[in-house]
Amino acid sequence: MRSVCIVGASGKLGRYMVQHALDRGYAVHAVCRPQSVTKLDAFKGRITLFPGFTNDREIIRKAVDGCDGVLTVLAPWGVRQYASGTAQAVLDFAEPEARLVFSCGWHITQDGLDVYSRTFLTVLKLFTWIARFLRLAEIDDQVEACRRIFASPRRWTVVRGSDLEEGPSQGLPLWSRHVGDPVLASNRTRRVDFALFMVAALDMDELIRQAPAIVGCATPSALAHRPGT
Repeated sequence: MRSVCIVGASGKLGRYMVQHALDRGYAVHAVCRPQSVTKLDAFKGRITLFPGFTNDREIIRKAVDGCDGVLTVLAPWGVRQYASGTAQAVLDFAEPEARLVFSCGWHITQDGLDVYSRTFLTVLKLFTWIARFLRLAEIDDQVEACRRIFASPRRWTVVRGSDLEEGPSQGLPLWSRHVGDPVLASNRTRRVDFALFMVAALDMDELIRQAPAIVGCATPSALAHRPGT
């Protein structure tokens, strides 16, 4: 891996990914909204910026050109098909053998075998209704984005994050193929470590065409159910 494109680089998760990628010595192309460029000032001179909306196909085409990997934040915010438009552009324009890693939440399911608590489903339903009513987000469009990714023959991974919190890194999160695995019960991951897993997934061939659900490695459930314990 020599160069990566980070789509959605100005957000909290995106900025952590930029730092992790630079720490690994990667050349970084960063896509972010024009009004958010200043959020990346700390990386001036170390990254190549592509200001524009992440569902702008021309911006994505230019940004992913020559990159060995693409890290994409599938943000559900807005009502203009940001998630599905962004995912489709990355699938269409990334280099043929590029590793594609996308981020989303636990609500996405690849094979329908995930087991969700009643509380989780109730909160998700309420958030979806409020977001749709206020025209703030399109959860259904994020689902559509992942449907397109799952149907693609590309070398993709969809990383499904638990609830996020700030704080110093605890290390690489643990993962499971299905929500409902006891190791995931704590439902908590440091945002900096979610970003760490995204970058690490670029080199994890076992995750190609998989949708791992992650949890912080120092959470009670991870400590209790860590493989080998």
